Amino acid sequence: MSFLHRKGTSSGSSQGTRLYDLIQMESSSDMEDIPKKPHTSCDKGAQKRLKELFFVAGNDSCADCGSPEPKWVSLNIGAFICIKCSGVHRSLGVHISKVLSVTLDEWSDEQVDALIEMGGNNAVNMKYEANLPESHHKPDPDSSTRQRADFIRRKYELQEFMKREVHLSDLLPLSPSSSHSGPLICPFPPPTHERKHCERNPSSTRSHGLGNAFRNSWKKFEHKPTKRCDSKAGMVEFVGLITVNVIKGTNLAVRDIMTSDPYVVIQLGNQTMKTRVIKNNLNPVWNEKLMLSIPENIPQLKLFVYDKDKFSADDFMGSAEVNIQPLLSAARASESSGSNPTHQDHSKPEDERDGIIFLEDGRAKQEFTMKLQNVECGDLDIELECMALTQ
Repeated sequence: MSFLHRKGTSSGSSQGTRLYDLIQMESSSDMEDIPKKPHTSCDKGAQKRLKELFFVAGNDSCADCGSPEPKWVSLNIGAFICIKCSGVHRSLGVHISKVLSVTLDEWSDEQVDALIEMGGNNAVNMKYEANLPESHHKPDPDSSTRQRADFIRRKYELQEFMKREVHLSDLLPLSPSSSHSGPLICPFPPPTHERKHCERNPSSTRSHGLGNAFRNSWKKFEHKPTKRCDSKAGMVEFVGLITVNVIKGTNLAVRDIMTSDPYVVIQLGNQTMKTRVIKNNLNPVWNEKLMLSIPENIPQLKLFVYDKDKFSADDFMGSAEVNIQPLLSAARASESSGSNPTHQDHSKPEDERDGIIFLEDGRAKQEFTMKLQNVECGDLDIELECMALTQ
């Protein structure tokens, strides 16, 4: 493992450090202009209003599988969902479903207002399950991940169960100024033999701009499966959530003339997230929290530091790996016992310990400084918070 639990720096390179400090005096003022992520507590008023939404009819169970007391929300869909369905929602991408925790994430009044405006689970299901066949059974709380993934993708990504009028209002907005002397366009895709006829006769519709517009909207209406649907991302069983707080970097490597523009990439299995870029700084402070789902086959948490370049490939500035298995095990133990002890892993020598694991409310927390590998210098301070998915 490539981390070191230490808070000081070596005195062997004091001369180089002084030179480094002189170089940074010029650029340190730039950091003052960069907005830092505020460490503010969750808005109590917004949190109270959010919890009141649990008492709205339909919100007391998962919108997709019916599990009681869902603790997660798809913000852009407006649905309260359970912890198992939330893993599938994350695999859809934030452009389709942005998942937030009712208890772990910070909520603003604007976000709660938007959630209220969407009407809750009953309104969401009236929209996305309007044409759900009676023979099609929704997942239940004991359904497998594959069953959940299939239904949720068809419901939200492919929108197979929505009324067609909902699609057409988005794709073909009509206005009085759009009248024309050409043939009336049917708002549904024509039969296969008519499509072939149009392809054999280019002059039939291709010469009309409206025909081209309809043909393009038709392609959107078909909702052809994307490459993402063919992947197994939604079929993975998630067993936990981990929040990685990238705090700061120290004495990072120089990749430009005298400094670097560093950012951090975090990878867990097929999931990848990154921090913002901080320009002209070898001691950047990010204080950014990134949340990832932990798959059943628990991989190493990998971190990569890069220097951002505009006109060439970004430069490598070091990497590190973390074994999150002990952290997840501690979270599971805390949740099952209901106690909040402080736990430390003594199975390794002191200089190889991951750090102290603190248990609190079913969540395991850990912080340490990691020595970056495959690079001449640099440390990375991070904080980990893990929660087992059992709700």
